[in-house]
Amino acid sequence: MLLTIDVGNTQTVLGLFEGDEVIEHWRINTDPRRTADEIAVVLQGLVQQSPLLAETDISGIALCSTVPSVLHEMREMCRRYYGDVSAVIVEPGVKTGVPVRMDNPKEVGADRIVNALAAVHTHGGPAIVVDFGTATTFDAVSARGEYVGGAIAPGIEISIDALSSRGAQLHKIELVRPRNVIAKNTVEALQSGIIFGFAGQVDGIVERMSEELAEDPDEVTVIATGGLAPLVLEESRSIDEFEPWLTLIGLRLIYERNTPGREG
Repeated sequence: MLLTIDVGNTQTVLGLFEGDEVIEHWRINTDPRRTADEIAVVLQGLVQQSPLLAETDISGIALCSTVPSVLHEMREMCRRYYGDVSAVIVEPGVKTGVPVRMDNPKEVGADRIVNALAAVHTHGGPAIVVDFGTATTFDAVSARGEYVGGAIAPGIEISIDALSSRGAQLHKIELVRPRNVIAKNTVEALQSGIIFGFAGQVDGIVERMSEELAEDPDEVTVIATGGLAPLVLEESRSIDEFEPWLTLIGLRLIYERNTPGREG
């Protein structure tokens, strides 16, 4: 089985593939202080508690990280604890099959390239990937499968943290849909501003991107992913598909491209 690891700024998502199907998955906090040994303990604990597999079932590892310090420890964990397992880390020199049409391709986060590959594989191009993570990222993929650019906005949780820290009477709230857009109390007013505000942000950026990306904006498929995506899905008018494991799918594809005898 293939273990895929997507290290984000706030959370790390792990998924196990049997063939092209995710059969097990976990979500843990990303802790830059965690050592390679600690990562191995957490990983092995998750694997051992699963009734679907044993530790020896892991035959390959594919990972990407937006946190350099964690990437270093992940690399050491793979070397020390899974030295006999083929590991592919998304970094310069790794075959992705995604041409990057940016002023400086090295600026693009590995996870965004991985998402672009998965989007083309699952839905074709042109496409826009909206990833609801620490930041909300918008990534545009051409009809030819090229990564052509994107946008980055503050994420939902970042915005809530900033609001609660700067507003004396504004506290953290449960993120659920309020009864109405016109709220009758402070809690629901915050929920309204966050849920409907971010939905409007998504629709506005997607509309403008689609007009630049394709002659016919209706041809653009909009794919949402990320742990916070379900908060906005029902309120957005522009999202066509929700794929919670989009990054993991892209990691599987890159592993196959970079492992002899597995491509195609």
